[in-house]
Amino acid sequence: MSNSKAQIDSLKVGILGVGVMGEALLAGLIAAGVPARNISFVEKRAERSSEIVAKFGAQPRDLEDVARDSDLLLLVVKPQDLGDVLDSCKGQVKSSALLVSFVAGKSTSFIENRLGGVSSVIRVMPNTPLLIGKGMSVLSAGTNASSQQMEFITGLLSSSGDVWSVEEELQDAVTAVSGSGPAYFFAFVEAMVSSGQSLGLDEQTSTRLAIQTIIGAAGMLQESGKSATTLRENVTSPNGTTAAALKVFTEGGLAQLVEKAMTAARDRSVELG
Repeated sequence: MSNSKAQIDSLKVGILGVGVMGEALLAGLIAAGVPARNISFVEKRAERSSEIVAKFGAQPRDLEDVARDSDLLLLVVKPQDLGDVLDSCKGQVKSSALLVSFVAGKSTSFIENRLGGVSSVIRVMPNTPLLIGKGMSVLSAGTNASSQQMEFITGLLSSSGDVWSVEEELQDAVTAVSGSGPAYFFAFVEAMVSSGQSLGLDEQTSTRLAIQTIIGAAGMLQESGKSATTLRENVTSPNGTTAAALKVFTEGGLAQLVEKAMTAARDRSVELG
């Protein structure tokens, strides 16, 4: 596979599941240059299906038809549904097709074995900022996936954010860091907003301050080239207001709490497999 315009223009893509992540991927494919007419999807809910057609121009089809006709098949179903979906696809998927799984916790070997062992599979752990083109997608190659296929998917996903690759045994840790990571920041912002209100700010002001602070801090991490440790130290004057707040975090065991939470996310990802 290559990312040439001719290759992209002729690519037949099937998406199994168009929830929040499936829709984000669909939008990313179109942004990468895949014509909407070449994208088909499977969706059980008629209302949701109509919404996707109206918004993107992709077409709903039966599972077996999508599996049979797709050069690239994106698996975006719930972990508990993947086995049944693969059973329905067995014998339908083209030998030359590439399957890309966005299903949390499910290994490439699970998919390969369910389909008879010959399919090319790539596993991806994305996160929801793909919706605004600022996602983090981490790839791992299955037994039969080639370096060219990895490069092709990297190119497609780069239109929706950053892309990285790791050995598959690290995907459960990736899930704990970037896959579930956005929710950690949302929870922290919730706490900041609530605390700001407790200190006398109205909800609108507290929300605006918290959100822009997170955006600015993330931008500094991305653009300054400095570590989080250095940036934290730079803004922390001895015996100042920031030091007072950070002392409370330290005494409350923030680092240990974060590690415990991320370990729980990692362990749950293992269980899903």
